[in-house]
Amino acid sequence: MDTDQYDEYLEDFFSSNITEDAQYVVHNETVILCEKKNVIRFGALFIPTFYYMNFLLSLLGNGLVLCIIYKYEKLGTVTNIFLLNLVISDLLFASTLPFWAVYHRSEWIFGPALCKLVGSLYSIGFSSSILFLTLMTFDRYLAVVHAVTAAQNRRRVYAFSMSSVVWVLSLISSLKDMVLYNVRENKPSGWVCEESGYSYQTIVKWQLMGYYQQFGLFFLLPLLMVFYCYGRITIRIVSTRIQEKCRAVKLIFVIIFTFFICWTPYNVVILLKALRLSSRDKSCGDDLDYAEYVTRNIAYLYCCISPVFYTFVGKKFQSHFRKLLAKHIPCLKTTILSSQSSRTTSFRSPNTEYY
Repeated sequence: MDTDQYDEYLEDFFSSNITEDAQYVVHNETVILCEKKNVIRFGALFIPTFYYMNFLLSLLGNGLVLCIIYKYEKLGTVTNIFLLNLVISDLLFASTLPFWAVYHRSEWIFGPALCKLVGSLYSIGFSSSILFLTLMTFDRYLAVVHAVTAAQNRRRVYAFSMSSVVWVLSLISSLKDMVLYNVRENKPSGWVCEESGYSYQTIVKWQLMGYYQQFGLFFLLPLLMVFYCYGRITIRIVSTRIQEKCRAVKLIFVIIFTFFICWTPYNVVILLKALRLSSRDKSCGDDLDYAEYVTRNIAYLYCCISPVFYTFVGKKFQSHFRKLLAKHIPCLKTTILSSQSSRTTSFRSPNTEYY
């Protein structure tokens, strides 16, 4: 930033209406930081509990999915390759939550190296999770709507290739976190792990890129894919003679509705923050920060339990789960076996076994 730009920026900054909570810190070059004491206090009170809860739910749910796949499924099928990758991405994301929980409770105590690593793993896990959910939706669309073509082309090479593309995209999307995240001392809050060490313009550009990337690539595109694929699947199921088509359509509606409800509020807040940042609004309003805290945790919860949700809506995984329960809880064995035998006469299409 040259001298004229610096003076112009300071003049514009001091002429704006600034709240008393706001502090502006110079770190190498001018970087605007808002010290939002009420928001930080709110986060310290509620966020750690939600993060620990999401972490435990993710370990329990994803561990259960892994156990069932290992015991009762073939690991080399296309569906299970995608599912295993989804589980890995969710566990990768969940592994960062305890670090953020401690951070929100007090300050960043893990040093600069872990700041970059945890920030990057968080971004990779979060991005890859939504992309693998989208990929699984598209794969179901192929298996149901284009069953003949899919039977010829859905091979392990296809599954590994598509999975590699998802991981590469997720890695690229995390580059800004690898570069920008750093530890600095902030007197009111202690040590913080956030974007720092660069000029205000540089950080704003990267933040805007991250916001629009999140909204476009990791929300709008997956949402359109989910609506299109499950819409075509619904039409296909309704036009067949499947006896349980009503149940299948209801489950599809639940999947779409849950995806929309969990992801839309967070991404709307992200878009609003991007628009505020683009408008060069220098005010330190707290409204979007509170909204982001709440909506982000809903999205995180869905991200952590998505493998359980996407697998246990299917009869096959429900049956595997009953077998697992019968094996470890003898008193339930008779009830579960009788329940399974009563379903053996029911019709099940191979294209709808996951619904």
